[in-house]
Amino acid sequence: MNMNGISRSVLAAVVVVVVVVAVAGYVGYYYATHPKVVTTTVVSTSATTVTTTTAVTTTTATTVTTSTATTVTTATTVTTSTATTSTVAVVTTTTTAPYTVKLTAPNPSELIDVSQVAAPDCLDPATGFYVQDGPIFAVVFQGLVGFNGSNYMQIVPVIAKNWSTPDDQHWYFTIRHHVWFSNGDPVNATTVWFSIYRTILMGQGPGISNYGNILYNITKATLTGYFIPWGACHALAYATGNNAYLSNATLCAYALANVLSNFNVANATIQKIMSYPNQAIVVLNPFEVEITTLKPYPLFLSDIAAWWGFVVDPVFIDSHGGVQPNTPNSELCTTPMPGTGPYIIKSYTPGEELLLVNNTDYWVYYYYNHGMASEIPWIIQPAHITYIDVKYGLDTTDRIEDFVKNIAQITTVSTITMPELVKLYSSATGIPSGNWSLYIHNFGPSGCVFYLSFNNYVWPTNDTDFRLAIVHALNATALLQPYYALGMYWATTYVGPIAPNFKPYYNPDNLPVYQYNLTLALQYLVKFLDKYGYYVVLPNGTAIGDTSGTQLPTINIVTIAPLTTFTKEQFEIIQSELAQIGVPVSLQLVTASATDDWVTPSGTPAIVDLGWCPDWPDPLFQEMWPLTNIINGGISGNLAWFNNSLVNNITNELPFITNLTEQLRLDAEVYKITYNEAPYYWLPTGLEYMIVQPYVKGVIYNPYLSYYYNTMYYVPFTATFYKTVTTTTTTTSS
Repeated sequence: MNMNGISRSVLAAVVVVVVVVAVAGYVGYYYATHPKVVTTTVVSTSATTVTTTTAVTTTTATTVTTSTATTVTTATTVTTSTATTSTVAVVTTTTTAPYTVKLTAPNPSELIDVSQVAAPDCLDPATGFYVQDGPIFAVVFQGLVGFNGSNYMQIVPVIAKNWSTPDDQHWYFTIRHHVWFSNGDPVNATTVWFSIYRTILMGQGPGISNYGNILYNITKATLTGYFIPWGACHALAYATGNNAYLSNATLCAYALANVLSNFNVANATIQKIMSYPNQAIVVLNPFEVEITTLKPYPLFLSDIAAWWGFVVDPVFIDSHGGVQPNTPNSELCTTPMPGTGPYIIKSYTPGEELLLVNNTDYWVYYYYNHGMASEIPWIIQPAHITYIDVKYGLDTTDRIEDFVKNIAQITTVSTITMPELVKLYSSATGIPSGNWSLYIHNFGPSGCVFYLSFNNYVWPTNDTDFRLAIVHALNATALLQPYYALGMYWATTYVGPIAPNFKPYYNPDNLPVYQYNLTLALQYLVKFLDKYGYYVVLPNGTAIGDTSGTQLPTINIVTIAPLTTFTKEQFEIIQSELAQIGVPVSLQLVTASATDDWVTPSGTPAIVDLGWCPDWPDPLFQEMWPLTNIINGGISGNLAWFNNSLVNNITNELPFITNLTEQLRLDAEVYKITYNEAPYYWLPTGLEYMIVQPYVKGVIYNPYLSYYYNTMYYVPFTATFYKTVTTTTTTTSS
């Protein structure tokens, strides 16, 4: 017992100490009445006698009595031979009491999203190719079909009223009447022809990665350097009588760009081009199109459900730079375009802030107002919240503070700082820390892969020995630690190029994660150093390699700005591990838009820290093919510029093979080759999660597109929790 707070006098004194502990037990969103207060009293008796003469002798006897009653009384008796005898009684009472937390949106007409660490690389869906583009594209633009919210295996009609296919190769779509862009320009079958042909011809990431061997021929594109929808050159020759388009890809590509840049649907020649029957997309009539894939592909609808299948306004585009082969429209990367979706981009400050506003002339209202609401899928419903303010690139402190203070409705933090956010949010709101699932939504494995890519065409990563030295010097277990938070790992280790949740295609031969083995790493490194006349200095001062040559220079690892706490910690682990074999590395930050220039081997950094998320649920076509096939070299997926002829041939055909046994055999062969060549080091892949204020409802997440602002709405949050109050009463008497 602490005697400092008790008087030595014979007078009685009372000291009361109250301790409040919030119990992590969520009761419910709403309560009509409060639960009763539960009081537990614990009684215990303790007698202590202290006798003092010239020395001090202490004798202690303690008795604790517990019956069915829940009261503990503690009594302490102190006897001093030279003075007086005092009795100290301590009674501790614990009370469990409910308390209510209420949270509401500070502005019911606005939602602030600070979760996007990086800004969009481009506002044009034919060019933008980063996950941060998804939330904007998902509510501004639309396509023939869409994902049914989080049920990504189900496709729903959007601009198309319906569709049919007899063979998974010929797809027939009927376009809805009464669909228009936010500026009033109409949508019809010609809009679909224009939009998808434009996306392919521009030769940017979305078109290259998502239509190869589906709507354009990869082999021809590799030979000619142009991405042309199959049959389009024949359509030009048919409509104009100029057969030179059949043999001259450059002539054909620029002629098609000219058609798209001067798109007049009343022009007889353009009508003749669009109606030519033997091409990727045929306009059958103003409200019907036929799309024919090069090979039967059952997942084609999933392909066009994301933004490379969205329609754009030909009139607006032609008045803002038009279309050029293999070239992004830089003006449209920062200039908002009209779309058909429930929101309009009201303003954009590149790299900083984007403001969406409810599309009050949304075409869906026509169906609602004319008794046809049942024809409209729920996922394209009109917006509930008028304004969406997306702020980009805030640092971790600001993202936490804005959420804790109820300024922002959506935020994100890495798993490193997640406990800090939970602690601060609990303190600010009263929601117990153990109830973090009320505002941290865990959507499970992402299906994405994360990596260090090693450019196979630039030094030093063009050397296999160097790459193998790196992968064996990195400790997968250490790299997993930053993902541990709130009592769980938010990531897992794996062997790419396919994410572990895509069974049976994931790692069919069960190859192990690269072994962390510094001895082996040094063996590979010495072979590399001797080959090129370089040396490195180990932490103990020993130089290895060609000591008469040049010391290995610092190598940049490039990633996208800003530098987050998580990125910093992950890089420091990588830097520390590589320092053990004497390889110096530094971190270089670039903007997302800068990566759109990574279209040649020489223009792509030697090592990039990035990730790849599949665009639809086909791991062979959406992870293995883009990450390992040279046709996707650079920002289109293959940042390693890995170029193996056997892998190229296999992956070109693999998605279209219908025999599962044969698919898995070839899948395993690609796995083995890439594992041995080490074009990538696979970093842990995380769980998908969103951090959202608990009063925000209608949070729908789709890993192949984004979350949907238009489904979100506000409901005041009311929840009852319990706290324990412990009262200690101490009485001293003589």
